[in-house]
Amino acid sequence: MIDPLSVFLLLLAAATPILFAALGELVVERAGVLNLGVEGMMITGALAGFAAAYVTGSPFAGFLAAALAGAAIAMLFAALTQILLANQVASGLALTLFGLGLAALFGKPLEGIKAPAMMPGPLRINWIVWLGLVMVPLVWWFLNRSRTGLILRGVGENHDAAHALGYPVHAIRIAAIGFGGAMAGVGGAFISIATVLQWTEGMTAGAGWIALAIVVFSNWTAPGVLAGAWLFGGVTVLQLRLQAAGIRVPVQLLSMAPYLATIIVLVLISARQKYSRRAGRAAPGSLGQNFHALR
Repeated sequence: MIDPLSVFLLLLAAATPILFAALGELVVERAGVLNLGVEGMMITGALAGFAAAYVTGSPFAGFLAAALAGAAIAMLFAALTQILLANQVASGLALTLFGLGLAALFGKPLEGIKAPAMMPGPLRINWIVWLGLVMVPLVWWFLNRSRTGLILRGVGENHDAAHALGYPVHAIRIAAIGFGGAMAGVGGAFISIATVLQWTEGMTAGAGWIALAIVVFSNWTAPGVLAGAWLFGGVTVLQLRLQAAGIRVPVQLLSMAPYLATIIVLVLISARQKYSRRAGRAAPGSLGQNFHALR
């Protein structure tokens, strides 16, 4: 007999790393920056978090280290795109490749080691899952109700107008990129510390790309990001349940299910946006465009 509570807890756990990464990327894209390096930041956070948790024996220290590592590698992307004005798409792809290679190199000594166990919190949910859920209304409030969030959105919609009003476009975008990197790092650390409990090369397995798709799925809104994370978390749980039930479905088909769902969602969203553009819920006007102050 299926226990609905157990299934829901599994869904929350499966959705948490994607939720963190997608919320971070939401803020970045609202600032007008397209960072395709989410996967690289997540795997870097997964490695740094696992290493710190193992050395200190504290999962909290692991998540803190993951946030710092994710933000640090995100600063490489910020330097390329906001200071050197390099192409955002190419820089993001390079960041992903760099993060994956860096983690593969420095993660070798950690293979086969177990992470310290995390204590369950209220309702059998550990504290990092609760933090992810709390971050949803916080990010929504920041983007929609705070003065700083409204300025950030203004930069993302029209960076020239924001600059004309005296706002530091590059500084705001660099801060957003740092936040996105920290969130992606925490999401990656959740996989290594709270889910797999050990280090495995390539363990994020495309979660960063799914997070990018969810931002589009959400129409660049925090509640939509939560719904998208739960959707893909549900697909993951379904995959595990089918395997546990012994249903004869090819393993390859189950493994590709989250990515197939990503493609389907992106196609549907693209088709919907072609015929209908909701005010304030479409892509930011300056998304992916570098700002040249001396134009």
